[in-house]
Amino acid sequence: MSTSKRITLQQAAEVIGNGSSLTFSGFTIWRRPFALVYELIRQKRKGLHLIEVNGGPQTEFLVGAGCVDIWESCWVGHELYGKYGANLSRKVAEKAIIVEDYSHAEMLFRFAAASSGAAYAVTQTSLGTDIHNPEYDMLGRAGLRDGSNPHIARHKYRFTDDPFFDAGAQVLVPAVKVDVAVMCVQQVGEEGTVRLSGQYYSDPEAARAADITIVIAEEIVPEEYLRREADRNAIPTFDVDYIVECPFAGHPTGMFGRYDVDGAFLKDFYGRTRTQEGFDDFAREWIFGLDHHGYLEKLGWPRMMRLKANTALNYSPREPKGGK
Repeated sequence: MSTSKRITLQQAAEVIGNGSSLTFSGFTIWRRPFALVYELIRQKRKGLHLIEVNGGPQTEFLVGAGCVDIWESCWVGHELYGKYGANLSRKVAEKAIIVEDYSHAEMLFRFAAASSGAAYAVTQTSLGTDIHNPEYDMLGRAGLRDGSNPHIARHKYRFTDDPFFDAGAQVLVPAVKVDVAVMCVQQVGEEGTVRLSGQYYSDPEAARAADITIVIAEEIVPEEYLRREADRNAIPTFDVDYIVECPFAGHPTGMFGRYDVDGAFLKDFYGRTRTQEGFDDFAREWIFGLDHHGYLEKLGWPRMMRLKANTALNYSPREPKGGK
C-alpha cells in the first residue's frame, strides 16, 4: 500500500504557484473544491489562469480576491442563488482581468481533445456567432498569442471545410493546456483511484488534461474496497498525483449523497460582494484567520447537519427545495 500521494491542504495549495493555469471538478454549484480555493486566497496566490468548462462560486471567490488574471470559459454565476458573476463583472469593468469567451460545448470539446492527446477539437458549434468574431479574441488583442506562453494557443480558433463528407464549414478550437486540475470528490483510494457518486460532469477529462491532478476527497478509503466494483470508479490512479482527505471540502457547494448546496451562504456572498469593499469584508469574516476546521466551526454543526444528505435519498430532507 502506497501513501506517497497523500498531502495536506496547505501543501496542495503550494503545488499551485503564481501564474499557474488551473481547472476544477464539478459543475456550477456542485463539487467545487472550496477548501483549497480558500487556502489559495489565504496564501495570496496571484496571476492564475482559470480554464473552466463553466464557472461557478469558486471562480467568483478567486476573482474577487484578485488571484486571477485570465479566465477562459462560457458562464459564471450561482444558479438561482445569484444569476451572474458580480465579482467577475466588476473586474472586467475595471479592466483588471482578461476574459476569453467560448461556448459551453467548445470548452467541453477543448478538454476532451486535451484528454485524448489531440491538439485541437473539430466542431460546428457556435458557427455564425460573435464568439468567432476576431474583435473578441481578447488574448490576441492583449498580445498573448505570440507563442511565448505554452498554455495559450497561437489562435483562438480556425475554420476549415470538411474534407471527408462535404459537411461544410468546421471550427477548430485548441485543446486546453492546464498545469493543475483540482478534483472535489466523495472517495479516493490510498493510491489515487477516484470514485464519484452522481454525475461525473467533465471530471475525467479535466484529470487527464492537466499536468498535475490533485484530488480532495471526503474520505480516503482502501484501494481494495474500490476494486471490488471497479466499474464504479471514474479516474484511475495514474491520472492522480496528490490526494487530500478533507470532509466538507466542497461547502458552500454541494456533494451528491453527502451534503446539499448551502443556498443561504451563496445568497449572502452574492448580495454582499457587489463591491470590492463588500468582498474584502466577506473574506475577512469567512476566509482569513481561519483554517478549514475553523471554517467548519464557524459554520456550526447544526448548520452542517441540516445540510447533511440522507443516505437513502442522497439529499437532505431538512432543506427546502425549489425556492429562492
